[in-house]
Amino acid sequence: MTTTATEPSTGPDKPTPTDVSELEAREVAEAARETEWTSPSFVRGLFEGKFHLSLLHPFPSIDPDEAARAKPFLDKLERLMRDRVDAEAIEQNSKIPQDVIDGLREIGAFGIKIPTEYGGLGLHQTSYNRAIAMTSSWEGSIGVLLSAHQSIGVPQPLKLFGTPEQKKKYLPRLAKGAISAFALTEVDAGSDPARMTTTAELTEDGSAYILNGEKLWCTNGTIAELMVVMAKTGGRSITAFIVDAAWDGVEVVQRCHFMGLKGIENGVVRFTNVRVPKEDLLWGEGKGLKLALITLNTGRLTLPATSAVVAQKCLQICRRFAQERVQWGKPVGKHDAVAQKIGRMAADAFAMESVAELTALMADKGGFDIRLEAAMAKMWNTERGWRIVDDALQVRGGRGYETSASLAARGERPEPIERMMRDFRINLIFEGSSEIMRLFIAREAVDFHFKVAGAIVDPKAPTSAKALALLKASLYYAFWYPTRWIGWGHWPRFAEFGPLATHLRYIDRTSRRLSRSLFHAIVRFGPGLEKRQAVLGRLVEIGAELFAMSAACTRAHKLQTSRSAEERARGSSATDLADVFCRTARRLIRERFRQLFRNDDVAVYQTAQRVLANEFAWLEAGLIQED
Repeated sequence: MTTTATEPSTGPDKPTPTDVSELEAREVAEAARETEWTSPSFVRGLFEGKFHLSLLHPFPSIDPDEAARAKPFLDKLERLMRDRVDAEAIEQNSKIPQDVIDGLREIGAFGIKIPTEYGGLGLHQTSYNRAIAMTSSWEGSIGVLLSAHQSIGVPQPLKLFGTPEQKKKYLPRLAKGAISAFALTEVDAGSDPARMTTTAELTEDGSAYILNGEKLWCTNGTIAELMVVMAKTGGRSITAFIVDAAWDGVEVVQRCHFMGLKGIENGVVRFTNVRVPKEDLLWGEGKGLKLALITLNTGRLTLPATSAVVAQKCLQICRRFAQERVQWGKPVGKHDAVAQKIGRMAADAFAMESVAELTALMADKGGFDIRLEAAMAKMWNTERGWRIVDDALQVRGGRGYETSASLAARGERPEPIERMMRDFRINLIFEGSSEIMRLFIAREAVDFHFKVAGAIVDPKAPTSAKALALLKASLYYAFWYPTRWIGWGHWPRFAEFGPLATHLRYIDRTSRRLSRSLFHAIVRFGPGLEKRQAVLGRLVEIGAELFAMSAACTRAHKLQTSRSAEERARGSSATDLADVFCRTARRLIRERFRQLFRNDDVAVYQTAQRVLANEFAWLEAGLIQED
């Protein structure tokens, strides 16, 4: 592997992205979708008006044997973080020290989920989430290092799709600490992979592929030994390859630097005539995007977990400050304006932890299709976590805006809220931005209706096919639609949940309302619904709140009825937290329903287009203009 350049090298001319039409881009994305639902999905049921509580209740538990196997490792990890990791030094030096990386290797932190037969720890998703969350609560860059390596780097897709020979070759090396990365994004290709320009051409003898292209924002890319690289293999087909960074033609062009997570090794990686043996192709030619999406079904689950632990850290910081800081004759926590933030913060933190635990345990238990649960957990927890970090800074005021180093220099407790805010913000963008998550969830939510409507929503279908599909859909919906109004979502259903039963009854009723509203949107906007992203976003947000309410209520019930005395002791307060959270969630849901068809979306969109047409450039008149 070539040495890292101090500035971008000239290299070969970069390929120019081929103009890709909207239809072509959509076709590439559709081809990568998992089209079948062979296992149940709780969230999908919500959008269909079905409240399948039995999928969540009783709230799953971690296997006792798994917990026992994970504890020694988690204890070692905690000691390493506490004794050897100086978060402030990583912030100042923009580097995770080599002795810390070596320490992580020594305790097996790079092989948490790699099976023991290949030298890994063989732990489950829940234990892995707890490990990544623990590191992130102390220093965020280390959590990213481990997660990028194991959640979306080589180990996970290799476990899922690798051949026995590939696993035997690479997994032991990865378990020992060979750092890996995932290379998909390019300057002109992010959420729209159809614009990808990296290519892999099969050699004449068919023994290898010749890889050319450049990847941007490759986390761990500057220090990775192995990486999964996505490239086009003929036409629009996208394929995944395992690439060794030591191979000729692999070059780290530049390390990227960001507003937060100063220690992450993220960079631009260039591939120039890299010979990739055919046996290092993952899964199959043309299956790269599908591989990425399936990998992310579990790969995204670390972000809800780390978001939840950051929320808990913010709550701890605010609790101490609100107890100790006195203004106007009493602690600031007694003032309603601050108390409102802290109360909501506690309820949200409980719900976030419930969502993160639930999705990880569902992945461990198996038998579920969690593509929607994972995407929703990622979207909801990161957005709710961002609000909590923002509120925590507001509660601490100037002390929240001041750096921890400055606080320490003045003799105050060095609470790192300012750093946490900078570190956390990327979570709304990592592994699928919030906007893309809404579109992904919405696409899956309407899949049921697309299958029913068929040719009606297909712009390429002939008129005769549309007419036949309309007849079939009319007959189907004549039966289906009335059933979305029928159901018993009132007392005494769910009485065993005590004070939380009213919220579960509300979820039951509202899931049917959600499915009706989705159907109304399809009827009202027709094929144009996909362009009404604000409308789709509100529907997704309603589903997310219902999912979080379900997770919070079932987890609180589990704690209250647990055989463990320790868990039962938390049960009563957990029920109170779940109740407060559900009360606030219901208000938000009601507001989203009100905004579905009575909103200012068209006016706002038109204003945006006028901005882009430079009609309001006069608003920028007071700026110092660049040359």
